[in-house]
Amino acid sequence: MRDGRCAFNNRVADVIKVDIWSDIQCPWCYIGKRRFEAGVAASAAPVEVEYHSFELAPDTPLDFVGSPTDYLVQRKGIPRERAVAMNDHVTQLAAEVGLEYHLDRAKQVNTVRAHELLHFAKASGRQLELVERLFRAYFTESRNLGSVAELVSLAADVGLDPGQAEQVLTARTYLGAVKADVRQAARYGIQGVPFFVINDEYGVAGAQPAETFAMVLTQIGAQKRAQEGTQQQAQRGTSA
Repeated sequence: MRDGRCAFNNRVADVIKVDIWSDIQCPWCYIGKRRFEAGVAASAAPVEVEYHSFELAPDTPLDFVGSPTDYLVQRKGIPRERAVAMNDHVTQLAAEVGLEYHLDRAKQVNTVRAHELLHFAKASGRQLELVERLFRAYFTESRNLGSVAELVSLAADVGLDPGQAEQVLTARTYLGAVKADVRQAARYGIQGVPFFVINDEYGVAGAQPAETFAMVLTQIGAQKRAQEGTQQQAQRGTSA
């Protein structure tokens, strides 16, 4: 699809829409992405995925210099020993789903510009590719996602035009779209991420196990097919 969304599997009539609220520097969001993908594969459900902006730490100064541990200590008042233990724990969980985290040298940033770039990628049909690229850049490669130059380079990695990427970031073209996503999250009552909204009806909070996603998608798919079958029978009865 060329509108920034992506459908997995091919039964178009049965496609389940999944809207995911996420933040690029949220360690649970990358883990949740992998678990969700495993759940989709296990269920064989045809899904269409679209990512939405959520600013997990909007109070991060644009000129903040430090790691996620430094941020937790300096901005949240968490004792350093506890912050290190928290990051070590999530790093271990990431490894269980095949992800490599280096939170000790990751660069804590204000992610609003990264979200703006994701909206540009959505408009260009490359959102899912950029989501994955930004996650890996932040957690594994320790790239600075607050830097326009770094973001432009990463955009080019997934086939986006670097000149256009720089232009929309400089002009803040998609800032309004980011804020609209944040407002929608508030209307849904979303207070943490990742958060999965399925077919605009069901919500799944957090980086749930793959088995949970598989179960939910299977159940929703069965309900959707049953509803469509009932509607078809009703239409046949009306036309008889």
